[in-house]
Formats: sequence, C-alpha cells, structure tokens
Amino acid sequence: MTAETQQKDTMDKAAMMEVYCKAGAPGPAHAMLEKMAGRWTTLTKQWMEPGKPPVESTGTSEQKMLFDGRYLYQEFHGDMMGTPFAGIGLTGFDNQKQRYVSTWIDSMSTGIFFFEGTGDPEERTITQVCRYEDPVKGPMKLRSVTRIVDDLTHVFEMYGTDKSDIEHKMMEITYLFK
Repeated sequence: MTAETQQKDTMDKAAMMEVYCKAGAPGPAHAMLEKMAGRWTTLTKQWMEPGKPPVESTGTSEQKMLFDGRYLYQEFHGDMMGTPFAGIGLTGFDNQKQRYVSTWIDSMSTGIFFFEGTGDPEERTITQVCRYEDPVKGPMKLRSVTRIVDDLTHVFEMYGTDKSDIEHKMMEITYLFK
C-alpha cells in the first residue's frame, strides 16, 4: 500500500468518524429527557375497567442520564394492585430516525416493551406507541404520553387499544420531584 493510499484511507476514516460523532451527539431532544432526571415520588392511578374508579398507589422513581446525556435510565418501585412492583426503563432520542425510542422491563412480565414515537418540545411532550401481547386481552396497541409539566412535575399516561378498537386510559403516573 502506498503512502498516498494510506493517507486517503486515514482521511476517509477520520471523515467517517466525524459523521458518526455528529450523528451520535446529544441535542435538544436529549435535553428534554434530562428534565426528567432526578429522584421522584409517584402517584399511580390504574383503571382496571373503563368507567370504573382507578386503583391508586404510591412509589418512587430514580432517573439519570447515561453516556453524556444520550439516554434517560429509570428505576421504578411501587406496587400494582397490592403486589410489589419494580421496573426499569431506558429512553433515548434516535438522531437517525428522528424519533424517541424506549424499552421497559418489569417484575410482572417476561417480555421487553419497545416503544417509538415523536416529541413536541414546545408542548414538552413525548408520545410513543408499542405493540403488546396481553395475557388476558390478547394483542394490544399501547400509546404512552409523557408531559413535562414543570421542573418539579411530569406525568406519564398509558392508553390501550384491544381487539374492540376502542382506546381506553389504563394508567397515569404523576412524578413529583423529591
């Protein structure tokens, strides 16, 4: 290999690395995620059936940014219908797709939930969807909406659509900064 070819390959690799670094750099969408970092107390409302009063519970959540502000990591502890419950979530903004992406795992399931969606920085909201195989209701489409109310409060809402094709509010978690 000639010195000229080696220099060209090195320059090409350097240019490629510059593109990768730019594509992987945190931006305004990641800054919106960072607003949810911290320690939170939670109030959860779960609707077991449409039109019935929700079951309420409290919990805690600790959220922190990972990898220089690229991802929001969440550990959640509370209860679900009187049973201890824990979950871990990871949310990021994929610069390539221009979409928010999330995963969720918890102590009451064996699957991994994969969410994807959009955000509105002016409204300070993130809306995502997921397909889910519910053990009771069968195939479902889940839609989550996260609203950053202010620096001390954010609200997570979950809606589900089953084979009836009617969307119902399933859950609402209000996060209050500790």
